[in-house]
Amino acid sequence: MQQKLDQLKQEALASIEQSTTLKELNDVRVAYLGKKGPITEVLRGMGKLSAEERPKMGALVNVVREEITEKLEAKKELLEEEEVKAQLASESIDVTLPGRPVSKGSRHPLTQIVEEMEDLFIGMGYSVMEGPEVEKDYYNFEALNLPKGHPARDMQDSFYISDDLLMRTHTSTVQARTMEGNVEKGPIKIICPGKVYRRDSDDATHSHQFMQIEGLVIGKDISMANLKGTLEVFAKKMFGEEREIRLRPSFFPFTEPSVEIDISCKMCNGKGCSVCKNTGWIEVLGGGMVHPNVLEMNGYNAKELSGFAFGIGVERIAMLRYGVDDIRHFYTNDSRFLQQFSVHE
Repeated sequence: MQQKLDQLKQEALASIEQSTTLKELNDVRVAYLGKKGPITEVLRGMGKLSAEERPKMGALVNVVREEITEKLEAKKELLEEEEVKAQLASESIDVTLPGRPVSKGSRHPLTQIVEEMEDLFIGMGYSVMEGPEVEKDYYNFEALNLPKGHPARDMQDSFYISDDLLMRTHTSTVQARTMEGNVEKGPIKIICPGKVYRRDSDDATHSHQFMQIEGLVIGKDISMANLKGTLEVFAKKMFGEEREIRLRPSFFPFTEPSVEIDISCKMCNGKGCSVCKNTGWIEVLGGGMVHPNVLEMNGYNAKELSGFAFGIGVERIAMLRYGVDDIRHFYTNDSRFLQQFSVHE
């Protein structure tokens, strides 16, 4: 039995020495010290020995097993160290090589337009308000003088989620919520930027989703002159100091009187060209005096207070300002298009 153990030890030590990988070394450990290995078999056969031989043989088996284990651990440390060295050598970095250029991103052109307009109106004393995109029918229509069955609802074909919920068709919903939430019914001066949704066929000038910035001012003695002066400042800031505006009669259910606002064409300076269809003017937004019904529905005394409201299409402003001929360019994530508007601070 002792001779067999010596032979097993020599074989095990030789196999350990010949191992070149951690996997091979683990296979040696399992082969000699595993549950089905020869060392274990010797231990199981000790029951056949006499009471005098059993302690001696047990001590001998333990000595052999410890020698093999120590050799295994030493070889394992050596192989792990060699493996780390090989990995470091294969993954070495030449710090003298030139670096790879990293492309910088920037704010989306529509975001840039929104932030610029927000800065403009904040400088004029406006506050920025936001509201939910999934809106109640009441705030989207009824609180804005559009009761159920009103024919003007057809002007904004809507995405309804239920009989009472829809994707908002304009950010005027934020105006309605702000007026309702103004407990003191005092002056209001806000703009409401955000996404809106309408069931429209996507083409070069239309999208089922687009962005608006709407404004609302309520106070004493607010007149159409205040609206015109505000929009003149806006036009000159966004399109140049030489721009002029004109107001044309129009219709919106929540304003009375209502107007469409045009700016003089910057391509021809009002002389007429293909961009302005030879009129010298380009339509940019709509507005008007807040309808007395809207004021009364939201708790205001229309005899004491008045106000004006306006709605600006962000994509419309961006297309005119940058000469973009297709609204879909803003949403296709084409890096070639977006890189033209990169602004690195």
